[in-house]
Amino acid sequence: MYETLVEFLPMLSGSKYGEWVTYPGHAGTREDPLIFPWVKYDKCILGLCKAVYLFVDEHRELDLRSYEEILGKSGIKWNLDSMSNADVSVLDGTTVMALLVATVRAERFCDGALLQLCNNGSIAKWLERLKEIDEERELFDNSDT
Repeated sequence: MYETLVEFLPMLSGSKYGEWVTYPGHAGTREDPLIFPWVKYDKCILGLCKAVYLFVDEHRELDLRSYEEILGKSGIKWNLDSMSNADVSVLDGTTVMALLVATVRAERFCDGALLQLCNNGSIAKWLERLKEIDEERELFDNSDT
């Protein structure tokens, strides 16, 4: 079920993920306005974000647009500390997906949120959990035959 997301795992190892772009030396005037820093993400991370949005659209039955509510049911708050410290080994696929959706959405409001969760290993950890869930589901499906 999560194969389109799990396929990013090998690309994450050794990836730089992204880099901050800054424009120092601006006066902050009308003639020379400040340009705030932003993160330029690599192709892997941009592709992962696109895959997350596609997954949300293709699996409306999971109601992943309610990611904050889904996280709350597992005691996870929509903030970087709570999300990165979540014990994903006990979470179901919907909740792990809610972590990914919340992260992609957080980036829209807070430049660098996604980069921080990539750098601290949370994104890879969440994708590994989705891979485990798919493998468990496959074993269960094969045991029925």
